[in-house]
Amino acid sequence: MDKVMIFGSYVPWKLDASTWIIQFMNGSEYMYLLEGEEKALLIDTGWGSGNLRALVEKLTDKPILVVNSHFHPDHAGGNGEFEQVYVSRRYADDVGTLSESLMPFDLSRLPHPDYVKILIGEGFVFDLGNREVEVMEARNAHCNSSLFFLDRSHRMIFTGDEFESAQSNLFNDPLNEKGEISTGREVFENFTANAKRIWELRDAYDLVLPNHNGSPMAKCYIEEYAELYDALLKGDVTVEDKLNHFYIEQDPKAPRLCRVRYKGVSVFAYKEDVKELKGSI
Repeated sequence: MDKVMIFGSYVPWKLDASTWIIQFMNGSEYMYLLEGEEKALLIDTGWGSGNLRALVEKLTDKPILVVNSHFHPDHAGGNGEFEQVYVSRRYADDVGTLSESLMPFDLSRLPHPDYVKILIGEGFVFDLGNREVEVMEARNAHCNSSLFFLDRSHRMIFTGDEFESAQSNLFNDPLNEKGEISTGREVFENFTANAKRIWELRDAYDLVLPNHNGSPMAKCYIEEYAELYDALLKGDVTVEDKLNHFYIEQDPKAPRLCRVRYKGVSVFAYKEDVKELKGSI
């Protein structure tokens, strides 16, 4: 199948009168377009097929701001379609994921390969005109550069890849505060801290909008993610060797991975980390 059909064929629909979900990757991944009275905010740019900007400019006539939920190739690959992009101040720790060998398209052919990166972090606010979107930094779990976006006026929270619908990926080797690859325990502790923080904010949102596997997703998933690590330590989880996920199974790390299930959620993690924390598999 043609690469554009997989990576750059978009299906947009409205979540409400001024919020678009843009689906791609055979329906498994999402970007978001939020309109205010003065500006619009595009969350993520996909793989870089080169045809995203034209679509977005058909969806809105507002000036478009662009931000990455994190600096992984399926979320930041298309940044070069735009003159400037807001990125996490920690984006550089994930730059390696945009290596040419991982990309389905030649990003140097995009109109703005040297686009300006505007660094943002905790407390930054996008003012779109009668619609403010608050930025929160995630602790390093899925990766190093994840941001959450809270839209109180529309009662939405955007969780990137840190919390996907019913499953999340915890095998991307984020760095710890020493600049070293995090241990499994550190990854799970950060993942849990992120979930608890989002769950504590639950009165501020009704919709949880992740970047993969179905959107929006139930709020209760966040509570269950917050409980998963303790359940793992107690042995109250199910560990599956078979991943049952087409894209994860293509990853070179797949032989080292397992799926850990707790109630309605699950995470992909290294078998050795799960064995160490749980005591067995």
